[in-house]
Amino acid sequence: MRADLALIGFGHVGRRFARLLEERRDWLALDYELDCRVIGIATAHNGCIFRAQGIDAVAAADRQGSDALDADAAAPADSFGVIRRLAGSDSPLKIVVETTTLDIAAGQPAIDHVRAALESGCHVVTANKGPAAFAYEELSALAADRGVSFLFEGAVMDGVPIFNLVRETLPAVDILGFRGVINSTTNHILSAIEDGESFDGALARMQADGIAEADPSLDVDGWDAAAKTAALANVLMRARMTPQAVDREGIEQTTARLAMAAKGRGARVRLVASAKRTAGGVATSVRPIELPESDLLAGLRGVANALILQTDVLGEIAMTQLAGGLTQTAYALLSDLVTVGRRHRQARSGAAPDRSR
Repeated sequence: MRADLALIGFGHVGRRFARLLEERRDWLALDYELDCRVIGIATAHNGCIFRAQGIDAVAAADRQGSDALDADAAAPADSFGVIRRLAGSDSPLKIVVETTTLDIAAGQPAIDHVRAALESGCHVVTANKGPAAFAYEELSALAADRGVSFLFEGAVMDGVPIFNLVRETLPAVDILGFRGVINSTTNHILSAIEDGESFDGALARMQADGIAEADPSLDVDGWDAAAKTAALANVLMRARMTPQAVDREGIEQTTARLAMAAKGRGARVRLVASAKRTAGGVATSVRPIELPESDLLAGLRGVANALILQTDVLGEIAMTQLAGGLTQTAYALLSDLVTVGRRHRQARSGAAPDRSR
């Protein structure tokens, strides 16, 4: 079955996805009957390209500079033009892969990209936290109305299947809350501080290693974790919130002193994201917390992350990611792509696909 793809955003994640798609091409064809081809790419700085016969996305990913897309005069003017042309494809599966940068103020333009794709009958898979963190209810309802999928496994903890786990394997289970370490940069900094580095030195090393951005404020100030917390609460607990509603406190120089003092007591400080159901709704927070050494979250070092789900039937369920990065995030997109294909086959066979949660 042919699947035509448009890559909206072609930064580090988008380019790694293009390469992974090629690396797994035979696997997708043999095991999942998917023949995937990229026919559109939209970038933030190098324009757009659309070719109905297909684009060599790996070659585009390998090129650098302003000629990265080898665009022509007939190219769409912007990302929405690429989406519109994808919608006109005669492929049985039309999928928008959205990997633009998170906008913590309003989740744009990712939300508009997802909305435009769904309205035009295209499936969407995204690694952007914004759509689920700001507009999950609206977009999931729109997807259901149009009979297409809106999937975002890569939004939290890279390729660890948090949303898939709950959706596919925990029927009739209520998620009462969660807590976790879900930002790699801050966890790496706190671990380095425990090893004797200064806050500034640890942050500079994270930037040099490519773990933290040149402007690390989204991570250090807790906004990245807040966006992930809102996405988790919206999807798993029907919270209807945005990142701005999360009670947020990041890490700073004073946190370094607290971390060293805690270590002297046999404890650890971690930036913990949490949510719990209350009489008034869902209460969420992101803040540095001193944890006993026996706590699972206290033992996370470097870029390791973990999320503990509190459920009504199964008690606590923990998922741990010891290492994450571009490949894991790209894999989450690939996993969602396979889910879209499986749902399409189910629909053709007359079995109603499960789009719960």
